Amino acid sequence: MATTSAALPQPARTRRVRRNMQPYLYLLPAFIVMGIITFYPLLFQVWMSFHDFGLKNFRTVNPVPAPFIGLDNYIRIAESQLQIPNFEFPRLVLFNIWWAFSNVVVHVVFGVLVAVVLNTKGLMFRGIYRALFILPVVIPSIIVATVWRNMFDPDAGAVNFLLQGIGGLVGIAADNPLFHLNWLRQSNDPIPFIPLPLAYFAMITANTWLGWPLNAVVATGALQSIPGDLYEAAEMDGASAWQKFRTVTIPFLRPAMLPYAIYGFVITFNLFFLPYFMTSGEPFGRTEILVTQAYRLAQERQLYGVAAAFSVYLFFLLLLITLITNRLAKATKSYAD
Repeated sequence: MATTSAALPQPARTRRVRRNMQPYLYLLPAFIVMGIITFYPLLFQVWMSFHDFGLKNFRTVNPVPAPFIGLDNYIRIAESQLQIPNFEFPRLVLFNIWWAFSNVVVHVVFGVLVAVVLNTKGLMFRGIYRALFILPVVIPSIIVATVWRNMFDPDAGAVNFLLQGIGGLVGIAADNPLFHLNWLRQSNDPIPFIPLPLAYFAMITANTWLGWPLNAVVATGALQSIPGDLYEAAEMDGASAWQKFRTVTIPFLRPAMLPYAIYGFVITFNLFFLPYFMTSGEPFGRTEILVTQAYRLAQERQLYGVAAAFSVYLFFLLLLITLITNRLAKATKSYAD
């Protein structure tokens, strides 16, 4: 009888183990797929970054082993010693950070302002406006870059034609050089004390058109969650429109907009299609960003080991920026905090 009673808990223990393992069995196919298409390529890329890896090392028949060179790829990148025209790694990093930061600021400010206007009581056709504003997000990215590149064409672009029309209203001749700007290739900076080419302003214009609608949608959702009693209480206390916006609207927008701003920073930091298809990095590589440079290293110059090291730099740089931004913005804090 003692042996029988001791054996009884075993089936219960087995059932408990099976029940605990069941969720992992359901997740196993996803882990296998992620391991094949995500984790293995990432690890292989890190391995490539420590080798002089070229096209010949991809051969399946009589493959040539890639020689191990340690940190040489990383050192050459950091010291801007790659045999690439106009390659300066510190300038590339600084421009990439500024490009992402300036876009996020413009997107968030513009998106919040539009959301506040659309949230006005009594505004007609608000649903139609919101549907129209989201259209840029669903247009294929290569079409967006191509259309804006043609709009900034120096001879037949819509932007220069618009400037000519505005100039004609104030009596400026159409042959004025201001109306024939080479937006995407001009090497002289439009603002002497700001080292940014004219192509940067063309890119940020295109990306503002593309990026602010989604910010407006997020801000609209946050605005609609604000209790109306708070505005009524502020109004009874004699608060002005600006005071209500500063003390009521902004605190309730922060938990929604700050995480989205960090997300927008990451997306813009890696925004490939505008620098590549719209400006091609011109003039003289000054609108190149890290992700397009990594692509050129791999696709155009077939320096796969260098490109892998470049991508590792990109990963840790973006991780560091995200952690710092999240820390400073305290984006994970709740309303009560």
